[in-house]
Amino acid sequence: QAQLVESGGDSVQSGGSLRLSCVASKSTYERSVCMAWFRQAPGKEREAVATIDSDGRPVYAMSVKGRFSISRDDAKVTMYLQMNSLKPEDSAMYYCAAGSGFVCLPSVSFRGYSTWGQGTQVTVSS
Repeated sequence: QAQLVESGGDSVQSGGSLRLSCVASKSTYERSVCMAWFRQAPGKEREAVATIDSDGRPVYAMSVKGRFSISRDDAKVTMYLQMNSLKPEDSAMYYCAAGSGFVCLPSVSFRGYSTWGQGTQVTVSS
């Protein structure tokens, strides 16, 4: 049984919006102090775009601040990423991740996260 499942990726034009969802297993959601959205474009390293801790405090990478919004719904064990004013450089595979034992900030390497989803593709055309 998958512990994290993303959905919502699509192809949109520049300036458009998308909302990604990440449904977690109950055990993953409850034990994870930090949940995050990462993205990885071809030939580039996986980078965090936003994190949210178990108290619901969000932190954003500078590249998406003011355009993206991360949230979580404890009743639905789901995390979301609302993406507005999308740019071609936002095109990537987007992954949700969960982990504990570190400060919940986008500066933490993807290597620190123990649980990953399979990814959902976002493509933004100019």
